[in-house]
Amino acid sequence: MVDTSRCIGCRSCQVACKQWNKTDADKTVNQGAFENPRDLTPALYNRIRFVELGEEPGGVNWLFLNERCMHCGEAGCMKVCPSPGALYRTKDGIVAYDKEKCISCKYCVSACPFNVPRYDGNDKVSKCHLCQSRIEGGMTPACAKACPTETLKFGNRSELIAKAQTTKKTLYGVGDLGGLGVVYALEGPPEKYGLPAAPHIPVSIFLWKDVIKPLGILGFWGSIGAMLLHYVTIGPKKIDAAAEKEEHHE
Repeated sequence: MVDTSRCIGCRSCQVACKQWNKTDADKTVNQGAFENPRDLTPALYNRIRFVELGEEPGGVNWLFLNERCMHCGEAGCMKVCPSPGALYRTKDGIVAYDKEKCISCKYCVSACPFNVPRYDGNDKVSKCHLCQSRIEGGMTPACAKACPTETLKFGNRSELIAKAQTTKKTLYGVGDLGGLGVVYALEGPPEKYGLPAAPHIPVSIFLWKDVIKPLGILGFWGSIGAMLLHYVTIGPKKIDAAAEKEEHHE
């Protein structure tokens, strides 16, 4: 659960994530904004998005959003991935990945409604894995552990949602895409934070998975079968005819 009303933009979550995962520092330049880095990278699994609201009563105001993989209940990346086991779901609901099985097709990038997956220097998928090893060891994800304002809360999903529903905040991700593993408690509409109002998996993904991909596989094996049939029925005749011609020539 991410309670955006508590976030102060300190980026402790970013630092804790990089320390725990031992990822390289991202080289950045000042582009006239407070965000740093300006986007997720293969070495940055979560970051704080700064949304400036402009002049409001009392001066300039900000919204902060922790941006990361949402660990969708119905994950487009998993649906479209052609490599078995490259993207998979753990018993805790995490959408995890195995770099050794990643074939660098980048289909997961197109399938993600939140534009999250990144590819590292070896052209392998990279994203938040919700500190899978920490959770399996009975610990809290590093980001939630480091958050000084309890913006990030980790625990039983149903209990966290039930508690958040007693507030006046807008809950985002409760039922979307099969239920998101990361639910936001927002102070306004999702569009204000740069989130899609109705996140969905592109229709083209289902078309690829359920129609084009099976037809492609069928076509591939059909071509192989045609080649074998051609060889069995026609190929030997050509060889026999050529051999017979050579015998007559002699």
